[in-house]
Amino acid sequence: MKIVALSGSIVGSKTKTAMLKTVDMFKQKYPEHEITLLDLADYKVEFSDGRNYFEYEGDTKYVAETIMAADAIIIGTPVFQASIPATLKNIFDLLPVNAFREKVVSIVVTAGTAKHYLMVEQQLKPVLAYMKAHIVPTYVFIEEKDFLRKEIVNDDILFRLERLVEDTVMTADAFEAIRKKKDEEYDF
Repeated sequence: MKIVALSGSIVGSKTKTAMLKTVDMFKQKYPEHEITLLDLADYKVEFSDGRNYFEYEGDTKYVAETIMAADAIIIGTPVFQASIPATLKNIFDLLPVNAFREKVVSIVVTAGTAKHYLMVEQQLKPVLAYMKAHIVPTYVFIEEKDFLRKEIVNDDILFRLERLVEDTVMTADAFEAIRKKKDEEYDF
C-alpha cells in the first residue's frame, strides 16, 4: 500500500513535527507499506491555474502525481485564521474533482487553541467528501500546549496518533476488500 503523509503548510514547525511522528509510527507498525512524507515547505508548488495536474512540471507535478498514486493519505494541517492554509487549498485545487476516489484520507490538525476544532468538520471534511475521499471519521487535534521544543509531550496525543495510523490502514484494507468483492461480481 502506498501512503502519503502531507504536511500542508510552508511555515511553522508543529504540523511538520506531528507528521514526522506519524510517519515514524507508520514505519514502525507497518514496515511493509510504502510511506512518503510530502512537506510542502520543501517544494515549490505553483498556484493552480486550471490545467490538469499532469501538465504541470517540477515540484508541482511531483507533489500532485505522488498524491494521485497513493492508496491512503494523511493530511496534516495547521489552522490559520480559522481555516486551512492557502498552500493546502492550492493542493486541492491542483487535483481533479475525483482525486480521492477509492482513497482513504485521515487528518491531523494543529491549532493554537481548542476553539478551532470545528474547522475540520465545517471546512476540511466537506472538501474531502466532495473530492470522493473515504474519510477516517476520527482525527487528531493537537493544541499548542501539547508541544514542547518541537516534540509532542502529551501522551494522549501520541496514543491517538497511533490509533489514527491503525485506523487508516484498517480502513484502507476494508475498502480494498470491498472493491475486490465488487469486482468479482462481474463476469469479464
